[in-house]
Amino acid sequence: MLARGFVTPELDDDSVAELERRARILRGAILTMTSLANSGHPGGSMSSLECFLVLHHCANIDPVRPHWDARDRIVVSHGHTSPGVYAALADAGFFPLDDVIAHFRQVGSPFEGHVERLVPGVEWGTGNLGQGLSAGAGFALAARLTGRPSRTFVVMSDGEQHKGQVAEARRLAAKENLIDLTALVDLNGIQISGRTADIMPVDVAADFSADGWGVIEVDGHDVRAVYRAVAAAADDRERPVAVIAHTVIGKGVSFMEGEPEFHGRGLTLDEYERACAELGYDTASLERACAKRKSAVLTPHLHPARPRRVLAAGTARTYTREKDTDNRSAWGAALVDLAQTNPAVPMAVLDCDLATSVKTDGFARVRPGGFIQAGVGEHNAATVAGAMSAAGVLAFHADFGVFGIDEVYNQQRLNDINESEVKLVVTHCGVDVGEDGKTHQCIDYVGAFRNMFGWKVIVPADPNQTDRAVREMAGTPGCVALAMGRSKLPVILGADGEPLFGGDYRFEYGRASWARAGEAGVILTMGTLAGAAVEAADLLASEGVTVGVCVVSSPLEMDDEAMTRIAGAPLVLVAEDHGWRSGLWASAAEWMALHRRVCRLVPHGVTEYQSSGASAELFARIGMDAPGIAARFTELMEAR
Repeated sequence: MLARGFVTPELDDDSVAELERRARILRGAILTMTSLANSGHPGGSMSSLECFLVLHHCANIDPVRPHWDARDRIVVSHGHTSPGVYAALADAGFFPLDDVIAHFRQVGSPFEGHVERLVPGVEWGTGNLGQGLSAGAGFALAARLTGRPSRTFVVMSDGEQHKGQVAEARRLAAKENLIDLTALVDLNGIQISGRTADIMPVDVAADFSADGWGVIEVDGHDVRAVYRAVAAAADDRERPVAVIAHTVIGKGVSFMEGEPEFHGRGLTLDEYERACAELGYDTASLERACAKRKSAVLTPHLHPARPRRVLAAGTARTYTREKDTDNRSAWGAALVDLAQTNPAVPMAVLDCDLATSVKTDGFARVRPGGFIQAGVGEHNAATVAGAMSAAGVLAFHADFGVFGIDEVYNQQRLNDINESEVKLVVTHCGVDVGEDGKTHQCIDYVGAFRNMFGWKVIVPADPNQTDRAVREMAGTPGCVALAMGRSKLPVILGADGEPLFGGDYRFEYGRASWARAGEAGVILTMGTLAGAAVEAADLLASEGVTVGVCVVSSPLEMDDEAMTRIAGAPLVLVAEDHGWRSGLWASAAEWMALHRRVCRLVPHGVTEYQSSGASAELFARIGMDAPGIAARFTELMEAR
């Protein structure tokens, strides 16, 4: 076989013959694993197989070092073709072929129905169609920022080409001139429901060309032609290139070829035997695989290493009552500090046409090479950020809450599944979005992430806590979301009159802070309403009623010590600029239930979408300003 890296323009005759021989064997393996599992997608796996083989045998990857930093990245966007991907990876030496055949789609096996990053050699878990090109763009951008000599290859289906996120990714790749990114599109003309031309026709070559890509069309079953096209794409230093591979679904088995039904079903025993006869494949393989399926899986789940990133946090800023500041400005200033104090750390910010609003414009000035303007392409931006973080870049995705969470819920879920480390910073959350009205009221910025398993959520209370939280989250492993409102907020003062989160205060995820102490009960609060809650407590104190105020910044990881103290209070009012069923009140109720504690826990959150208007007026209208919170507490106290 040729040296890896597509360093020569052509495959030699011996290599062509060897790849063709392997393709015939692997088609039998694909049919065996899908027949044994009685499920899967053999048709597309067989049409994409030559593309998979050329890439996994000729790209600069190393089965002995699957996480080698300088490797090329191969992303498979049509993740349902996992049988073909796993077969090609096994053939390239990443794991034994008989292991994947026997344990495909089996409980506890890494060889799931759609490709997952846990499998050695798989760079990004896909299957939700339309994700792969965005991930590929992220890997290509990461290579640029880290200076690694990596190329990125994305294999795609034709059925996903009409999806909007694919268009977003195409345009970003062209705009950023990602010349080390190559897409290979398996154009077999078939998808789940039938023929692509009938379901949703797309002129794939024209779309890529119109967006600024080079286009090469080839016979996707001719390994010599596929290699030549990929080598030519690697040689093109002016633009990214798409290789359109014309293929036949079910290639290699006469009764499967061109038939939509084999997109998503395994073969019957009779069909399997007929197919094996055509391929010259041993039918006893199925019986052997069935016996081996009862044994242990040899291939381990390959979780990525996620050590804490070592960063110089810089000098924390302390804001005072002399001038109100919005949390988003404090985030922007802290981001600039991190960029300037860590010049050797590859950093990126994905912005979606909101730089001045989400305060990423300062970063753009000091780190222009790391500022990625994705335009109004939130789905693409979320995945790009996730892939960049998986490739070692400190990647921030900044957006409004309604776009960075609600609109791209699936992409953030996939970032979680892929064990990425994206830092999501969302502003304009809650009713505090103000005049923008209902369509922009993200009131589930905690609740949305409650449904996931790896995300951390930080909701800072004022500019000082925001500043320190940003510096801390940058080094925190895994996916972290920082959610803020829009308005300028007064700095929260402690009982001593000094900034509660200023000076030597250090943000610690999961640690709550007490702003006031009192005997009548507790106001439990977070984020935008924290200052109003403290002011409400001071109003009540002026009337002779002392109330504690506990400020929570990590609503998905409640502070046991603080909650134990709260559980003993006669009344707990939970004040939050969030939908009342799924935010801080839900977290407090969950804690009480799990710890078998009973207390009078009353929600005081958003109960319906609000109209447009100044934030202060909206909060006053729904009783969530300081007088409203104090009045509600008094009402509850008197009703005992």
